[in-house]
Amino acid sequence: MPKRFSFILGVFTIALIPLFSMAASEEFDLVINNGRVMDPESGLDAIRHIGIIAGRMVSISEQVLEGERIINATGLVVAPGFVDIHAHGQSEEAYRLMVQDGVTSGFELEIGTAAVADWYRERAGGQVLNYGISIGHIPVRMVLFGDGGQWLPSGPGGSGIAGPDMMDRMTEMMRQGLAEGAVAMGFGLQYTPAATQAEFEAMLAIAAETQASVHIHIRGGLEGLRQIITSANNAGTPLHIVHANSSGGSSIGEFLSIIQAARDAGQDVTTEMYPYGASYSEIASALFDNWETWEEDRFDRNMWVATGERLTRESFARYRQLGGGVITFSRTEEMTRTALQHPLMMIASDGRIVDGKGHPRSAGSFSKVLGQYVREEQLITLMDALRRMTIEPARRLEAFVPSMANKGRIRVGADADITVFDPESILDQATYVDPNQPSAGIEYVLVNGGVVLDNGVLDPRVRNGVAIKSN
Repeated sequence: MPKRFSFILGVFTIALIPLFSMAASEEFDLVINNGRVMDPESGLDAIRHIGIIAGRMVSISEQVLEGERIINATGLVVAPGFVDIHAHGQSEEAYRLMVQDGVTSGFELEIGTAAVADWYRERAGGQVLNYGISIGHIPVRMVLFGDGGQWLPSGPGGSGIAGPDMMDRMTEMMRQGLAEGAVAMGFGLQYTPAATQAEFEAMLAIAAETQASVHIHIRGGLEGLRQIITSANNAGTPLHIVHANSSGGSSIGEFLSIIQAARDAGQDVTTEMYPYGASYSEIASALFDNWETWEEDRFDRNMWVATGERLTRESFARYRQLGGGVITFSRTEEMTRTALQHPLMMIASDGRIVDGKGHPRSAGSFSKVLGQYVREEQLITLMDALRRMTIEPARRLEAFVPSMANKGRIRVGADADITVFDPESILDQATYVDPNQPSAGIEYVLVNGGVVLDNGVLDPRVRNGVAIKSN
């Protein structure tokens, strides 16, 4: 096919998705032949051949296709690109690791930003994956209260009481963030202990006006979860509970039963997990405000990210004054398995890595599920795992973010965000001591048709990733 027709054909394909698939005799920009194509939306699980033009899939064929470039995916799974709806790492360093874990779209939706337009402007011009941000209650509070925390509040951003004037300014900033294209509204209530229920519900009302989903790190255990579900239901706000495995802890079974009951009653509420037993946070945050009351053995459960050392009461106190990342080993493997087996659970990384330091979930969450829990332990099926990584997170966002209707799917007309992996070798490689190790077994990653991971090798010059916004 003459190249001058490629874009026109791509546009027509969007309009004719249910009816149109190019013939095998046509030539494409890029072809993926002979792969085991798995699409959780349609249930397709068969050898197919995919033709791509102008960044979109225009043919899913039972016949071998020809193109300017042909990828032979014999023996490999061809899946929708993974959608990470909880990725704090929004830097070039983190994006590269995410792509090598099969992620094609990464969103920071729990913490978010106070300046949505500026955040998108800083990343304009193309990234190695697609990216998006929420308007965040935490950073808005930090700005309004003048909190100097490195990432999370370490002072009045968490402990300050918002009076009427402050609430008016907070409301204005949250509305402005949504108007600037934020894909959701984010809350970390455990990091803002002074935020009242009235303040929280006032922010929910803003989200309800647009039907933006709210992504919330709860506080107060099971009772706090019940209260948040009730508040969101009263406001009519779509609700997403972040890292249920972490927030639920040893009560994860009951935690998920509460969410399931709300869904069974017709409420729009979803949740997610990361597949590791240790959490990561800022040592100066309100999460650790009671540290002085701890028993001695509790300090040793915490690892200082910068050095890898386990902490003592003395070193904890010293590093809390300094500020920085700490990994806390607090959950059993059985808790992780219980969370993963629940059908509600999406997969998300909750990842953040800075200068090679952080948590292994930043680099390995998706491959760990596919390698350890699908292949080795057969805890869930491969198709079910892919559902939790692709179509479910896309559906969570698409009502407010229309472009997500073309993510998380292998179908004619969808964006060519595709992850190709070896189901026999895929596995995470990152560790708590060395979290900067890319996953194994991810062979190709396409972002809007650009091959950013090519035969296992990252090509950072391919920057087809675009801003995903609500408008």
